[in-house]
Formats: sequence, C-alpha cells, structure tokens
Amino acid sequence: MDIQLERRYGLPTAICMVVGIVMGSGVFFKAEAVLQATGGDMALGVAAWLIVGAIMVVCTFTFSTLSSRYQKVNGVVDYAEAALGPVYGYYVGWFMAIIYYPTLTSVLAWLSARYFCVLLGWDITGGPCMAIACFFLCMSFAVNALSPWLAGRFQVATTVIKMVPLLLMAVVGTAAGMHSGQLAANFSAAGIAEASAGTSLMASVVAVAFAYEGWIIATSINAELKDPKRTLPLALVIGAVIVVATYLFYYVGLSGAVTTGEMMESGEQAAKLAFQRLFGQAAGTGVFVLIVVSCLGVLNGLMLACCRGMYAIAVRGEGPRPELFAQVDPVTRMPVNSSVLGLALCGFWLLYFYGANLTESSWFGPFTFDTSEIPIITLYAFYIPIFFQILRRERDLGFVRRVLTPVLALCGCVFMVYAAFAAHGAAVWYYLVVFGAVMLLGAYFGRKRKGR
Repeated sequence: MDIQLERRYGLPTAICMVVGIVMGSGVFFKAEAVLQATGGDMALGVAAWLIVGAIMVVCTFTFSTLSSRYQKVNGVVDYAEAALGPVYGYYVGWFMAIIYYPTLTSVLAWLSARYFCVLLGWDITGGPCMAIACFFLCMSFAVNALSPWLAGRFQVATTVIKMVPLLLMAVVGTAAGMHSGQLAANFSAAGIAEASAGTSLMASVVAVAFAYEGWIIATSINAELKDPKRTLPLALVIGAVIVVATYLFYYVGLSGAVTTGEMMESGEQAAKLAFQRLFGQAAGTGVFVLIVVSCLGVLNGLMLACCRGMYAIAVRGEGPRPELFAQVDPVTRMPVNSSVLGLALCGFWLLYFYGANLTESSWFGPFTFDTSEIPIITLYAFYIPIFFQILRRERDLGFVRRVLTPVLALCGCVFMVYAAFAAHGAAVWYYLVVFGAVMLLGAYFGRKRKGR
C-alpha cells in the first residue's frame, strides 16, 4: 500500500510559510547591500524595494489563480506540468530540487550562523562560522525529516517572533528619525555612487530580490494542506502583502536610526548598531537575538521545501531511482530519502558558497557567482511560459485574472532577468554554464527512465 503525505497544515501555517520563508533574513542581510549599490541614495533604495515587492505581489496573485485549480504534490511543479506538460514540469522540478532549494537553504544556514557570530563577536567567514552553519543545516533537517508537526509549529512561532524586531524598528526607528531629523537627512543626502542611476537600480533590485525570494516555496507543501485550493491562494496573497508592507516600513525605520554612511560601512553590524542605538545596549542585543531566531525560522521553511524537492519528481515516476525517492516513512509521513538527498545538496552548495564568495581568492576560477542572487534568472525565466499559458488557455477567467495580472507578471519576470544580467554581467554566463550542465544531467535521467 502506498503511503501518502498527510494533510496536516491549515491556513495559519501556510501564511506563516509565505511570510516566514521570505521575511526575516534577507531584509537584514541586504539592507546595506542595497545602499552600497545605490551609493547611499535612500530614495533609489526604496524604489528597489517597491519594484521587487510589486513584482512579488503580482506573481503571487497570478500563481494563486493556478493554485485554486491545480494541486498534486508540489505547487510550482504542478503548475508547470498543467501549463506545458510533464516534460516541462520535470525540468522545473529538477531545477528546484538540485539548484534553487539547496542554494537558498545553504545561504540561509550561513546567514543564520553569520548573525549568531555577530552576536558573539566572532568572524563571519572563518571556520567556526561555517561549522555553525553546518550544525544549523543538520538541526533543521532533523526537525523537518523526523518531526514535521514540530517543524510546522516552529515555523508559526518564529514567524511571530520575527515580527517583533521588524515592527519595533519600523515604528520606533521612524518616529525617532522624524524627531531627530535623521530620516529627512538620509533621504535628502545625495548618493555617492560612481555608477549610473540605472546600473545602481538594477544592482539594488537584484540584491532586494534575495530578500523577497522564497514565496514560491510555500507551494511545496501543497499536498499537505487542508483544503489546498482555498488555503494556498489565500496564503500566497495575504503573505505577500504582509511581507511587502513590513519590509518597506522596516527599511524606512532603519534609516531613522543610523546614517546611510553607517549602514554602508558597518556591514553585518548595521542592524545590531541600529537596535542598540534605539533601545540601549542590553535591549538592543536582546532584540538582535530575535533576529537570529528569525533567520532560523527562514532556514526551517527552506529546509521544509528542500526535503520534498526530489520527492516531487519521484512521485511522478521521473528522475533517478523514483521508487527510492518517492518512499514516505510510515511513522513520520515524510519522504526521508528525498530529505537526505536535500541535505547533501545543501552541504554541497554551502561548500560552493564558501569557496566562491567568502575566501580571498575563488576556488572555482571564473565559475564564481553569488548563489543568493543569480539563480533568480532561471527561476523567473521558468515562470514566463507558465504565465503565457494562462493568457492562452484559461479562457473562462475574467479580465483581471486571465489578462491583466499575467501580463504584469510577465513584464516583471522579464525585468528581473534583465536586472540580473545588468547587475552581475559575465558571472551570469558562467552560472548559465553550470545551470546547463545540471539540466543536461536531468535530461540524462529523464531519457534513462523512458528507455528502460
């Protein structure tokens, strides 16, 4: 008898998946990166947060239409299969399982370890930090693979916890900045970037994309949601609006606590400096502890999806050893073999991230790219045909859902692909070589299954 995934999650968990995966790590990590890209131009930085936030809302609304109609075991793979057939669905699932899920998860493991090391005053690129990142990866895997119920409760709890520092900074930072004049000074200060405004905007957009990325991962628990055709669309839209509003207010509040120069120079210390300045040394440090917990919550949500990556392919009879990776443990009701592979891929991409981005000279020569940003090129490129198919096939929908939002989503996807090329230049081409090799490997397993 085949064992199926259990429908265990309701609307609160689904919303917390969207909010919890997206919010609470990148906003702390990329705030200074955005300012560095714009040369301290706060207005241009806000524009970047607004642009990517609008693209996220439009894309989530468009996918909510699909999620109300199609559901099997993994949302984005289901939608790709429904739109363009099983072959396209297979390649989307392969990309998500081998590149997208584990690259984001590995970066979040390091990011969680980074803020933990900042809290203790340790080096953020040395051996202790990487050891802690590996520990966080393994712990997150253990929670998700052995106790999915606990993983769901942890996701809800950390989502609530992470709202505390974000809302505190949004409200108190904005009020303090308006009272002291710091907010007005930051917004009126001219940028000092040598690059053109257009190039600066593209670089900041790609940096912001990481902060907003991950919402699509909430669709990975489609088969485990109660009433998924109602729950998932609501979770996507509600979660997206919450994230965009919170990010904008946090970013403005941060500029009320510290100067743009301090944010650009302090790097990983910028958030800690801002909280300590507003709430005092002890209280600021306490709030910073919540940031670490917040990052762990994001890591938990990403690992939740990573554990199901190969399962989404195998359950369709595709990929390497589908009979192995489609197995579901009778006790935990989790695809344990898929989970173990997901952890191994996270370890591989964590090693790559370290060698490519955290060492003085790259281990990989020209094949060096930022795994927190560049994979969005292929992610948004994969969305484009799906949105085209909504325009062509979903004829019973109204104008807004069939025409307006898909067209806006298409424009947003094309813009994100262009922005990544404009921001990263030659590194994109080297990434595409790696991407092509991974997809060829996927094609090999696909042909092997068909020829057996």
